[in-house]
Amino acid sequence: MAYKHDYDKILTRLTIILSRLNDGEALSVKVLAEEFNVSDRTIQRDFNERLISFPIYQDKKKWKMQDGFRLEKSSSVEEVVVLDIMEKLMEGAGRTFSTKANKLLSKIKNDTVNPIYAKLDMEDIGDKLKEVQELESAITSKQCIVCNYSFEKYNKTLELKPLKIANYEGFWYLIALDTNNDELKKYYLKNISQISLVDKNYTIDKNLDNLLENSMSVWFDENTTPYRVVLHISKGVAKYFKRKPISKSQVTEAVYKDGSLDVSVEITNDMEIIPFVKYWIPSVEIVKPARIAEVIKSDLLDYLS
Repeated sequence: MAYKHDYDKILTRLTIILSRLNDGEALSVKVLAEEFNVSDRTIQRDFNERLISFPIYQDKKKWKMQDGFRLEKSSSVEEVVVLDIMEKLMEGAGRTFSTKANKLLSKIKNDTVNPIYAKLDMEDIGDKLKEVQELESAITSKQCIVCNYSFEKYNKTLELKPLKIANYEGFWYLIALDTNNDELKKYYLKNISQISLVDKNYTIDKNLDNLLENSMSVWFDENTTPYRVVLHISKGVAKYFKRKPISKSQVTEAVYKDGSLDVSVEITNDMEIIPFVKYWIPSVEIVKPARIAEVIKSDLLDYLS
């Protein structure tokens, strides 16, 4: 008789299942369902959807790992470097998420010292991994969801078309369309709970997909025609903008003899660029449009006064 464990976290369950498959076990859906105290359907979904990227197969009602495949220690230099970087990036995602990620990475890494350091400040969403997995599944299958959204005194049940899980300036959001009017909205991920799939599919407009890919911050606006902002970058920091463009839409407009340059980026809301320029003052300034430069100047004068 299988022991029942309260494995209420999908990631934990998947990790254990994958580890046992890697050890050569043949696993039964029914036995696993009893062990993890979930339905047969949930376990079947684990194999058919959540673990689909691994070389597993079903033989006589039991799931196995394909012969010759093992989650072994990586011997490729390139793979080791990539894993080192991944490990450090995950540290910036918060303690809970980092702990779970490192357990997975440890299965394919055997070094105890990582020579790479990465500073990536992201809020910890380790307590929202179940919701993230549910949203990923809905986004992949383009299926509508119903969820609860609450903050302070606001509490509402929403029906949404989830498009992307996005991180802006360290904070996690769900970008989605309201099914009532197809209005694009951004929802703070930690305020979302009680997600359930709706038997309703949707399609996404390619222009909307491009908008999300080119957005610089959560301030982007789907109802505004994209427009370009030209920035003058001083010579002292120009090299950073050459190494890492601030947006996929960045274009170099002019290069000057003193080493400074002008670049332009495409935005849909002034607030996509205003906080960025304030961060880089006095090394970055707005060339055009002039109205944005005036807003920044006014804010600075208010601050100095």
